[in-house]
Amino acid sequence: MNCAGPSEDVHIVPMIAGGGTRILPLLVAGLVGMCGQARAAFELASPNQTSTVLVPAGEPECVRLAAGDLVGDVAKITGKAPAIVGEMEQCGPSSIVLVSLNQARSTALLEGLAPGFGDDLKGKWEAYRVGIVAAPAGARLVVAGSDERGTMFGLYAFIESYLGVDPLYFWSGRQPDKRDALRWDSVEIVSAGPSFRFRGWFINDEDLLTEWRDGGGERRIDYPYYAQVVGRDVMRAIAEALVRSRSNLIIPASFIDILNPPEEALVQECVRRGVFVSQHHVEPMGVSAFSYFNYWKKRGRDLKYSYFSHPGEVREVWRAYAKKWAAYPNVIWQLGLRGIADRPMWMADPSTPQSDADRGRLISEAMAAQVKILDEVCPAASRHLSTTLWAEGSVLNQKGFLTIPEGTIIVFADNSPGWKWQQDFYSTPRNPKNAYGVYYHHGLIGCGPHLAQVPSPHKTHQCLKEAADKGAGEYVICNVANIREFVLGIDATSKMTWRMEGFDPDEWLGEWVRRRFSRKREEIANAYRVYFNAWQIHDEQRVPFLMDGQMFGMGMKELGQIAKKLKGNKVGVGTDPEKDRQRGDKAEVGAATPAGGDAFWSGLGDTNPRSLGRRETIKRVAAQKAGFAMALLHARTGAAALPEREVAVLSDNLVYQAAIMFQTSEWLEQVGMAHEALDLGNIAGCVDAIEIAERAFGQIPVLAEGYCRGRWENWYRGCRKLNVAATLKRTRDVLEQARQANLERTR
Repeated sequence: MNCAGPSEDVHIVPMIAGGGTRILPLLVAGLVGMCGQARAAFELASPNQTSTVLVPAGEPECVRLAAGDLVGDVAKITGKAPAIVGEMEQCGPSSIVLVSLNQARSTALLEGLAPGFGDDLKGKWEAYRVGIVAAPAGARLVVAGSDERGTMFGLYAFIESYLGVDPLYFWSGRQPDKRDALRWDSVEIVSAGPSFRFRGWFINDEDLLTEWRDGGGERRIDYPYYAQVVGRDVMRAIAEALVRSRSNLIIPASFIDILNPPEEALVQECVRRGVFVSQHHVEPMGVSAFSYFNYWKKRGRDLKYSYFSHPGEVREVWRAYAKKWAAYPNVIWQLGLRGIADRPMWMADPSTPQSDADRGRLISEAMAAQVKILDEVCPAASRHLSTTLWAEGSVLNQKGFLTIPEGTIIVFADNSPGWKWQQDFYSTPRNPKNAYGVYYHHGLIGCGPHLAQVPSPHKTHQCLKEAADKGAGEYVICNVANIREFVLGIDATSKMTWRMEGFDPDEWLGEWVRRRFSRKREEIANAYRVYFNAWQIHDEQRVPFLMDGQMFGMGMKELGQIAKKLKGNKVGVGTDPEKDRQRGDKAEVGAATPAGGDAFWSGLGDTNPRSLGRRETIKRVAAQKAGFAMALLHARTGAAALPEREVAVLSDNLVYQAAIMFQTSEWLEQVGMAHEALDLGNIAGCVDAIEIAERAFGQIPVLAEGYCRGRWENWYRGCRKLNVAATLKRTRDVLEQARQANLERTR
């Protein structure tokens, strides 16, 4: 019998052990009963009995792993561990049954158990239905998916909504409440599938993850930030959090070399979870410049990394890596052509043609060659192709200089702080022979964010809803950096990309806070709102311009200028606001665009917005600092009423981040004041300001001791990209230089 289930992702959640019923509409309001199904209470665990979990033979590994996660969750909550069985005969009177409708044996089992239960799921993508059906002397909880990921995601939806387990518990530190029993009179969840077909994470700029724990293996890479591979156990935790968040796509690392066994292990940990795996936009066909160098070094050759100068050698490496990647299922192949690190090809080979048209033609030829190689390597396999229009890719595409193979998912990029789409998102006609998606940043090294979250759920929703509305809803990949700093944004993104229709950021934030904190919820929600509103927005480009990376960069540049003036005895040169602004513009443009109108730098124009001048910057930094102070006031007021374990969650995800940004803002403000004092001839004032700056920045390592407590010990050991230690040392060195200059002047 086929009957309608409740509307999309609506959950009726009775209170445990028969207490009243509360309605929790996670994404969309409304309810339709599961008509015709016999009702019976389902008891998962109690002091007297524990349910079994049936995973029929033939179900993929990802479903079995999800069942294992359920067992672990129940054990955490009740102390009881359900048994996983493979045959119906092994089930007790109360059991959870997991069935994927793309598996013949599971489909037959479901029809015998609950005819019609899964009819509305057939042929859909990652759809699921969860509900109670009567059984002899008990009840069964059926989790049915249209495919194995649908089954897996249905189970995780149940775990999150009914057991109260945070999908990102490993990274947030939030553990579920203990209970004596898990029993429900009604469980009803139905989802027709996700809004975005592919939804995932890009583990990028992962300096903290890389060095946090030893034992991952050596990375064969000439790059100062990554000495070792992320540990396999860490990647296991990442992949688990990914699927618990109902995401199905991951780029496991930056510059991954699948021919290096420890790095291949990262891919293996992801594949076993049933998700799609892809590659950094700097490593088309799974080949970065570092992999290319490794390949030829092993063969005794030292070759320039250039498709222009060595096309045959580059194609050979593409083919070798494609064969290795093709051994794994669910690969989304990255097409394109980049240079060393995250730079264009022409920076690796200056002999590359100089015009945008010629460069676009070369990239287009490379993509055509890549498709031809895939035709040879995996001719019979259904495959997915993508190309990410990042930096120069966005500019060349906007100018019409790229020919992208048909069938490729064309991925538009944001401006890099995750604030707005680049122009080609709007100007590119949508070709029905291609699909379209987006690349969004929660984290980014260079300008930031890296150590602290910046885009609010409102801003993320604005961007991703626009993507869905404008025909780019096939694919979304989010740069999540080291994950831990961005758990709120990741959770919001996971929810909205699963079901965009009806998602309300304010309602989501209220529910997110309600589930994590038992008291002072409105105070805590306001703390988050104030925090996200504290970030200053550039008047012209309408993007944040005082994020962590930007502030570190500005401060280090100011310190460098102070040191240079002190060394050259250029004290009291005077200050002029307009000249100051022009100097700032010249310095930033000179640093950012060495080749004038180069497509790479112009494609990243918003990462370093035009200078507002020192005095205006000082004013805006002070305003941002005041915002963080207000966020801290709200957060600490709320935290005072919370139990210790909830305080830890709030501290890690908000209080610590607001505190280090407050101190960084104070540091940058005072460094700017020091420079101003120096130009006015007031060396003593310069010293005073740098002393305040040094004290402010010196608080960051002190604060970090609490953030790096317990199992997070050594979390900042790999902090080399923003490098707090180096910035503090530079501040102290310039302070000592200023003190010496002041001492000499007063003699």
